[in-house]
Amino acid sequence: MSEITKDSLESSLRQLKCHFTWNLVKEENSLDDFEDRVFNQTEFQNSEFKATMCNLLAYIKHCRGHNEEALESLRQAEELIQQEHTGQAEIRSLVTWGNYAWVYYHMGQLSKAQIYVDKVKHVCEKFSSPYRIESPEMDCEEGWTRLKCGKEQNEKAKVCFQKALERNRENPEFTSGLAIACYRLDSQPPSQDPTVPLRQAIELNPDNQYVKVLLALKLQKINEENEGERLVEEALENSPSATDVLRSAAKFYRKKRVPDKAIELLRKALECMPNNAYVHCQIGCCYRAKVLEIVNRRENEMCGEREKFLELIEQAVDHFKKADGMNGNLSRIHSYLACLYALADQYKEAEYYFQKEFSKELTPVLKQVLHLRYGNFQWFQMKCEDKAIHHFIEGVKINRETKEREKMKNKLRKIAETRLSKNEADSEALSILVFLQELDRGMQQAEEDYEMVLD
Repeated sequence: MSEITKDSLESSLRQLKCHFTWNLVKEENSLDDFEDRVFNQTEFQNSEFKATMCNLLAYIKHCRGHNEEALESLRQAEELIQQEHTGQAEIRSLVTWGNYAWVYYHMGQLSKAQIYVDKVKHVCEKFSSPYRIESPEMDCEEGWTRLKCGKEQNEKAKVCFQKALERNRENPEFTSGLAIACYRLDSQPPSQDPTVPLRQAIELNPDNQYVKVLLALKLQKINEENEGERLVEEALENSPSATDVLRSAAKFYRKKRVPDKAIELLRKALECMPNNAYVHCQIGCCYRAKVLEIVNRRENEMCGEREKFLELIEQAVDHFKKADGMNGNLSRIHSYLACLYALADQYKEAEYYFQKEFSKELTPVLKQVLHLRYGNFQWFQMKCEDKAIHHFIEGVKINRETKEREKMKNKLRKIAETRLSKNEADSEALSILVFLQELDRGMQQAEEDYEMVLD
């Protein structure tokens, strides 16, 4: 094939709507992180959209240089589309054909790439367009794909489903996609009531159990937990083994402070996905919640309670370590392990995991949390007040107004006042109070400057 034809082919390829033109992987993100989000972290309707997942797997396989395996995944996607969308097979196959064309192009098999470009062109010409069409089915496929690719893609996914609904307002699939996108974007401004699209999605498709649990979680957030729990129970009854329903229902019970029920549901999900780090991490968090409940009750030293306390710590540690072994980048997991080991009086292990957490690239807020926890460890367990002071000060210096920062300021103030009650000339205690006063003065000045700007 001549160079001109190759240039012409590349021009055609860039017009196709498919994974290779959707810019799914951000440059700053690793392919491992992307694959983890697609197949482990992001959960929705695990029993559906098998062709969508095959296309995503093909794209990832290609990015890893495994083009023959990518082609096999695309063959599976084609077969699934024929089974699941008999009446719309042509339009539903356009994304898969576009992916075929790109894979063959990168393999240097230009004639095969041209065959799939021509297949797309043959369908699109029916709609007076050479290589792409404005189709709600295509928008929907892009929307589901983006929803699977992590939070950076949620806004674009929402736009895709909105476009699809402009042409077919009563379509249950498009409505469900929009509802899920709105649910995920609820914490971002401008925030809209996500219960409205969720209720509409359930009305159009009462069999969508996953969306019922998402609605339950939003109702729980606005203090309508009773209706939410009814929806969760209904979803679990209708889909007792669907992992997306189980994981989301477990989240509901965790927030309701019923960790045993959450653990039961997560263990069921684990039967289907034993190597999912996030499920192990969530189980660990449930056991950690039970540990902290005992700590807060201050009953762990009572007769018989200590043994139970240590068993719960062991369970939490076991699941956190499994999660860490599967994915070493999970947020806060080393910090959790360190604190659990500290509670079990295993200080060497606690120190090891604290240092592992300090070695990570952390956000400012996570750094504050870590300085607070490590400072507490040095103060209460290691009885090393100087190290505790150092870490509390380092945490307070991070300019983020959080409850952790306020706690560290209060702890510093308490340490200084206790030391001064024993020695009025304690220079370190006095320097701590001066540091806190200057900090408060700086915050007050910043507030005054802000008010001046507003005026």
